[in-house]
Amino acid sequence: MKLRRFALVLTGFGLLAASTTTAATASAAPGSATAAVEACWNSVVWPTKANVVDTVDITAHKPPAPVSPPYVYSKFFATRFMDRWYLAWNAAGTQYYAFGLFLLGSNLYRQTTVLSGGRPAQSKAVRVGTGWASFKSIATSNYPLKGSRPAYLYGLNSNGNLYRYAPNGAGYRSAGSFAGFRGFKTMTMISEEMTYDTLLMTTTAGALYTIHIPTTAGAKPVVKLIRKSGWAAYESLVVNKCGVNGPTVITAVDHDTKAGYQYGFSRFNGTATAMTSYGKIQVVFNGLNHTSQIGFQFLLLGE
Repeated sequence: MKLRRFALVLTGFGLLAASTTTAATASAAPGSATAAVEACWNSVVWPTKANVVDTVDITAHKPPAPVSPPYVYSKFFATRFMDRWYLAWNAAGTQYYAFGLFLLGSNLYRQTTVLSGGRPAQSKAVRVGTGWASFKSIATSNYPLKGSRPAYLYGLNSNGNLYRYAPNGAGYRSAGSFAGFRGFKTMTMISEEMTYDTLLMTTTAGALYTIHIPTTAGAKPVVKLIRKSGWAAYESLVVNKCGVNGPTVITAVDHDTKAGYQYGFSRFNGTATAMTSYGKIQVVFNGLNHTSQIGFQFLLLGE
């Protein structure tokens, strides 16, 4: 793992926040001079058709600034959709690793990828669920305060329902479902709070919405339009945040053209949400799907 990636991991855990993030950075608007600093970035990871995982770090800038050419992590799996890679390390600080969920065929898998230890990165996967053939997209929330609330898994199904699952041992159990999502295409998590999760979702027609879902059992989602059009081409939404409580930075990837575009958003608030386009990223995104790498305790607070 490169030195910069170590720094990004540590920043994700808040260990470098004092040195890399100022108060101005944390509250800066997308596209402003203070927002486009090292604390604002996307770390994008993707599996390729060659069954390897590539990754690249992109600083929020006009135009977007890749830190270095994409580099290969390890051999991986031909996933059809992959959720966030959560970065962590062992208690001794000698081994860095990532973990997360992905869909392959009709199954749900949990992967662990060891990123250091004197050897090339190694990935292993364990099946944790079956019956996922009709799911188009998955997203996890991660509220790391133990015992406070479940770290939910959400699944967007082709039948038009959005399903929620709670951890159950090594797998998951049903925690409710929500109708009315037949026209939606893909999604990612943008906010994970004690009392709610918020998903960012696109429609096949190109609209962009937030889906605010209370953690209370039986509560209904609150759906808000962000933009009416312009998002139809994107199959992957890769999210990170600026600083501690700052704006959301998103890399949106068009799988057909292998092109990625970076955007900055203020705190999400329906059509009043400010959006800045940073432009096209000079990287070939040749993945089957694309997601973010983020520190395990680095909460998303986009809404």
